Amino acid sequence: MSERIEDIIEFRKKKLQALKAAGIDPYPSQTKRDHTNLEALDNFEALSQGKKEITLVGRIRSLRTQGKITFAHIEDGTSKIQLFFKADNLGESFSLLENFDLGDFIEATGVLFKTKTDEKTLDVSGFKMLAKSLRPLPSEHYGLSDLETRLRQRYLDLLMNPEVREMFVKKSKFWAATQKFLTDQGFLQVEAPVLEPVPGGAEAEPFITHHKALDRDFYLRISLELPLKKLIVGGFEKVFEIGRIFRNEGISTTHLQDYTQMEFYWAYADFEMLKKFLQQMYQYIIQETFGTLKIVSEGAEVDWSGDWAEVDYFQAFKEQTGLDLEKVSDSELKEYATKNKIKFEEFAGRGRLVDLIFKKIRSGLGLNKPVFLVNQPLELEPLAKRDPKNPKVVQRLQILAYGTELGKGFGELNDPLDQRVRFEDQMKLREKGDKEAQMIDEDYIQAMEYGMPPLAGFGMSERLFAVLSNKSVRETVIFPPMKD
Repeated sequence: MSERIEDIIEFRKKKLQALKAAGIDPYPSQTKRDHTNLEALDNFEALSQGKKEITLVGRIRSLRTQGKITFAHIEDGTSKIQLFFKADNLGESFSLLENFDLGDFIEATGVLFKTKTDEKTLDVSGFKMLAKSLRPLPSEHYGLSDLETRLRQRYLDLLMNPEVREMFVKKSKFWAATQKFLTDQGFLQVEAPVLEPVPGGAEAEPFITHHKALDRDFYLRISLELPLKKLIVGGFEKVFEIGRIFRNEGISTTHLQDYTQMEFYWAYADFEMLKKFLQQMYQYIIQETFGTLKIVSEGAEVDWSGDWAEVDYFQAFKEQTGLDLEKVSDSELKEYATKNKIKFEEFAGRGRLVDLIFKKIRSGLGLNKPVFLVNQPLELEPLAKRDPKNPKVVQRLQILAYGTELGKGFGELNDPLDQRVRFEDQMKLREKGDKEAQMIDEDYIQAMEYGMPPLAGFGMSERLFAVLSNKSVRETVIFPPMKD
């Protein structure tokens, strides 16, 4: 019968007390470490030939005693290395090892040598406890395979699964590459407020909070868009932010309520310039992060290199549904949605219906090469410029790959009168009960009235990294929100 976790903790507490009784601080504040484990391994020949004493640190990952000798493996943030303890060399301090367990942090000083099995090892001449662990590591006691447990106790997931740690290293490279590409192209990185008096820039239900000092309610931002576009009015030509946004909506493999998004806005850039720029940016980011432009995910290999094709929204919608968006009525859209078990609210407007239907039929797009989905209906996007050739269409593009949206860009609306009308249409939807419809932002319209130059904008979230990693978004967030 396996030991109860409570018994293990109690036994380790007794070891803790034994160390204290021996005059040892089990949680010292300093260490004399002078090499990382990886440095010791990489410079083994020079260090071992010189018989130079070095000091290493790390968490004990294996521990086995055979009479008067003990072998252990320790792991720091760089690598794992073996330690060799011998009673003849350590004297009375050797007996202290009986108070050490898997999971403890240790400092060890000694010289490097190779064992009979040719393993690079530190021959320990002195050691001390750096931090005593009271709970057993999962592999020692009960394993760690359940996804919900891994997400709730992410620190254990990182500790026990090196591939998870590597994923977050790649995620850091992903955002670093994004930042570098934009700054190299002359974009200014800024930080806009998280708390907003009016949430805007997207169709999403916001979180609300109360500001005690100002005695007023604020919303957690649902987008980065409107403050960045105000900066364009203020004279900046290229701005971007990589920051957290918050949407009080459902959880799925591609949706979270609290996540990182990047948005940039580029004055005097047109829709065609934006497409070329995005191809270059995505190809740079993906190559820097993954070392290749051919990425397998969702059962498909997508080649991100070269030029990407365009897909017309109206044409794709008609091919998949048989419905012509130039002619179809709202009632026919509702009938199609009902027939195909696509849920919608009774107050859903035309734009919402079209969007919900398209999300169900886009799975066949971008399965081998990414595509630009273009020429969306006006009702879908209240912040995009109308196409000069067709006022019923907006200058919006979506980057689609693996059948999902992985970024969205616009020829941005800069006509304040048109913007007010579209906001008013959104407010009518809110009055009917649509909590995701956009609110009128008078301050933003006022900024536009001072004059906003033509500009292009784009946004992508960490969904892109998740899909490229063939993971759900929750798996690629270090500490995702969880149910009680």
